Amino acid sequence: MKLYTAEQIRAWDEYTITNEPIASIDLMERAAVKCVRWLIGHFSQNTHFEVFCGMGNNGGDGLAIARMLSKESKNITVYVLKSTEKGSPDFETNLKRLKETTVIVVEVSAQKDFPEIQTESIIIDALFGTGLKRPLEGVAAQLVRHINNFSNTKVAIDLPSGLPADWVDNTADYKEVIHANHTITFQVPKQSFLLPETGKYVGSLVVTDIGLSKDYAVNTQSQYYWVDSTLVLRLLKTRNRFSHKGTYGHALLIGGSMGKAGAMLLATKACIKAGAGLTTAFVPRCAYTPMQTAVPEAMTETIQKEDLLDFMPTNTDAYTAIGIGPGMGTQITTRDALDDFFATVDSKKLVLDADALNCLSLNFAERKKVKLPEGAILTPHPKEFDRMFGESKSAWERLKKQTEAAQKHKVTIVLKGTHTSIAAPNGEVYFNSTGNPGMATGGSGDVLTGIITALRAQGYESIDACIVGVYLHGLAADLALQTESTESLAAGDIIAYLGRAYKHAGSY
Repeated sequence: MKLYTAEQIRAWDEYTITNEPIASIDLMERAAVKCVRWLIGHFSQNTHFEVFCGMGNNGGDGLAIARMLSKESKNITVYVLKSTEKGSPDFETNLKRLKETTVIVVEVSAQKDFPEIQTESIIIDALFGTGLKRPLEGVAAQLVRHINNFSNTKVAIDLPSGLPADWVDNTADYKEVIHANHTITFQVPKQSFLLPETGKYVGSLVVTDIGLSKDYAVNTQSQYYWVDSTLVLRLLKTRNRFSHKGTYGHALLIGGSMGKAGAMLLATKACIKAGAGLTTAFVPRCAYTPMQTAVPEAMTETIQKEDLLDFMPTNTDAYTAIGIGPGMGTQITTRDALDDFFATVDSKKLVLDADALNCLSLNFAERKKVKLPEGAILTPHPKEFDRMFGESKSAWERLKKQTEAAQKHKVTIVLKGTHTSIAAPNGEVYFNSTGNPGMATGGSGDVLTGIITALRAQGYESIDACIVGVYLHGLAADLALQTESTESLAAGDIIAYLGRAYKHAGSY
C-alpha cells in the first residue's frame, strides 16, 4: 500500500466524506468502532481505561471510543486537555454524546489538574493526531511528560501524541512524545513510524482499515510504499507442475575466507531453501570441505588459495543470479579480484552484501570516486551504507541519501533495519512490515543475501526479489518465535522457517 504525508491523509478524509458520501462524524464513529474492537479483544472486561483527549479530531476519536467502551460495562475516566474555548465540531458533538452517559469527564488546563493514574489502568492517548505540526510545549508537553512517568500500558490512537506524522529533519526537537506500547493507526502507517528516531515511540503497530476511498488511493501519487501480505501475495510466482530444476535458475554465491566460512554456509542454505533450481558456491580452499559436508544440495567450486579469494570465476554466463560478499574479507588481493570480476560480469545479475560492499567502500576511499555496478542489488546495514555514501546525522538523512544513490547509480539498495527500506532506481521506496528484534544476530544478513539471490535466479525482477525476499526473511523470523525467543533466535532458525513463511505468504 502507498504511504502518504499528513496533508495527503487529511485530503483523503475529505475526499471520502465528499464522495462516499459520509458525514465526518460518522467516519469518526467508524474509526472508533475499529479501535474498540481491538481494545475489547486485548483487555479484560473489568479493565479501567483512562482516556486523555485533546480538543481536535484525535480527541473526538478518544471521546467516541470512551462512549463505546462504556456500553461494554467498562470502567472509564476521560480527561480533556482544555487548550481552547471550543474544540473541533466533531469533538464537540462527541463530547455532548459522552456527557449523556455515566462516564466521568475531567477538564485539565494546568499542571495542578494532572491526575494520579491508577496502577492497573490502561491509558488511551487521543491528545494530538496528524494535525500536529510542531513540538509540544507548555501544559501539553507537561501532560505528556506526566503520562510517560507512569509505567501503565499506553495505547495511542492514530499516532502517539507529540509525534509528527511526517519525516522531519529536526527529530531532536520532538522531545515530549507519548511512549506508546501499542499504536492503532488508521488506514496506513504514518511515515514517522518507520525510522528509528521517531518509530521508537510507536510500540506494536496495528493498522486498521476505516474504509477511506479506494479511488483516492489509486489516483494519488506517492513514492513510498508499505510492504504487506497483499503486495507480496501479488508478487509471488507459482510453480508450473511440469517444470524442472532448470526452470528456477542457477544461483552462484561467492565468498568465504579463513574463519568466516559459516557466512557462506548460511547464504548457500538459504538460497537453496528459497527455491533456486541449482546453487553453486565459489569459495577458497578452507571452505571447500565444510561446504561439501554441510550443504550437499549445492555444488562447490574452489581455488588454490587456502585462506581467501584472490580469483573469481571468469565465465558466469550459466548463472542467472550471483550473490557476492558473505565472509569474503577485504584483503587487497580479494579487492583486486572483485574489480576484475566486475569488469566482465553482467552487473544486473549481482546481489552485493557484506564484504563485497566493504571492498567497494575501501576502493571508493582510495580512488575518491563512487562507481557502482549498474543494475545490481546492494544490501547494506546502516554502517556499511555510511561507509559507502558518508555519515548521516539521522535516519531521515540516510533515507534521502539512499533514495538519491539508487537513482543516480541505477541500482536497488536494501537498507537493513527494523523496517528495512528498499530504494529502486525509479525513486520508489518500499518499507518492510515483518521481522523482530531477534534478527539482530550474526548471519541474519547472509541469509537475506541467499534468499534474494535465489529469487533473482528464479526470474524475479530486482525490485520484486527484494520486496519478496525481505518480507519472507522477516516473516520466517516472526514464525520462528513460535518456538524461539528473541534472545535465542539464530540465523539458522530463519532458514528453517522459510518454508512456512512461503506457505503463510502464499496462502497455501
